[in-house]
Amino acid sequence: MTLAVALLIILLLIALNVPVAFSMIAGTAYFFIFTDSVTNDIVVQQMVSGVLSFPLLSIVFFVTAGILMNYTGITERLLHFARVLTGYMVGGLAKVNVLLSLLMSGLSGSNIADAAMQSKIIVPEMTKKRYPIGFSSALTASSALIAPIIPPGIGLIIYGYVSGTSIGDMFVAGILPGVLLAIMMLIVVHIISKKRHFEAEEQPSPSFKEVLSSSKYALLALLLPIIIVGGIRIGVFSPTEAGAIAILYAIILGVVYRELSFANLLLAMKESVQILATIMIIIAAGTAFGWMLTLEQIPQTLMNMMTSVIESPYLFLFLVMIFLIVIGMFLEGNVLLIILTPIFMPMLDVYGIDPVHFGIFFILCLAIGTITPPIGTVMFAVISITKAKINQFIKEVLPFWGVLITVILLIAYIPAFSLWLPELFS
Repeated sequence: MTLAVALLIILLLIALNVPVAFSMIAGTAYFFIFTDSVTNDIVVQQMVSGVLSFPLLSIVFFVTAGILMNYTGITERLLHFARVLTGYMVGGLAKVNVLLSLLMSGLSGSNIADAAMQSKIIVPEMTKKRYPIGFSSALTASSALIAPIIPPGIGLIIYGYVSGTSIGDMFVAGILPGVLLAIMMLIVVHIISKKRHFEAEEQPSPSFKEVLSSSKYALLALLLPIIIVGGIRIGVFSPTEAGAIAILYAIILGVVYRELSFANLLLAMKESVQILATIMIIIAAGTAFGWMLTLEQIPQTLMNMMTSVIESPYLFLFLVMIFLIVIGMFLEGNVLLIILTPIFMPMLDVYGIDPVHFGIFFILCLAIGTITPPIGTVMFAVISITKAKINQFIKEVLPFWGVLITVILLIAYIPAFSLWLPELFS
């Protein structure tokens, strides 16, 4: 009964627009206060223990490094490189949007950060080229979902930490699915641009010299993901140490490009603290909430119920996909990663599903909720900047939902997409 009341408190507070993290803290605190088997201060102990982790420092470092990239001229250089590669094609700017998301995701690791940045930089340019604001906004939000699964995606780190899976393996596993998602989005963008005559006239393709010149300016930034993944895989440094190296690398690039002033450094640090405070309070609240569920043996109960009804791992993955897409519409993805990962992990052993494979599948399923009402964190981040209306966004985002679901099903039923590279580099 106490657990039911605690869950009811959480749902009620969320319905009243109280932030999810604080809603979970309130409900969990009620549970521990009115449960005789534990002391009242356990909720604070669990929250503190949830963030006192060396691996979680990698989130602090990578988020800071990604924000620094925006203050060191790297974003502009990557944008120029993307323009040279795809800007001359039919639907050129729309394809630049997708390609820049792929390039930037290896630096920031955050879908909201990428979406906000591109909403300010590319969407105004697309509007000048007569792209509907709803389409530009939907494309920007959807392409930003490449970020969570391209190293060093924050979702990869959180899942690896909570599940006990190698973060290095998660980083490598996300590369192929991320590239696959980008390619499929480029195909859909090309079809839509042809049909709706977006930048219908192809421009002359760039010369080899132009491509080489633009890549020269972007090369140093593009090396960062290679350094991170390569260094982790050959054992030079841990994921946490890789995050510290990423910050140092970003600062060095800022000095080399002569664009990192002391004022910009302070702004980057302030922005980093604001984002990290939000992430860490979610992790702290999710840890206490997860401990409450474990104390009540909810994961074991759900596992027994699930495995007694469903025998096929394929059916299990399909039902989990539907469940995650629906629940992702109402709760923030990082919260769900923390809450649901301990519940799903025992089931993976029963169905013989690799935790790395499931992690990529899990994160992509949750990504759909970020561009779907009523929560839609990435959706609202974009339209708050572009001023698109929600109905315009929903109408234009439908093809990209289709792309995401297709990629999720491919990853679910062809494990090689997520496991081939980790096995190759193991």
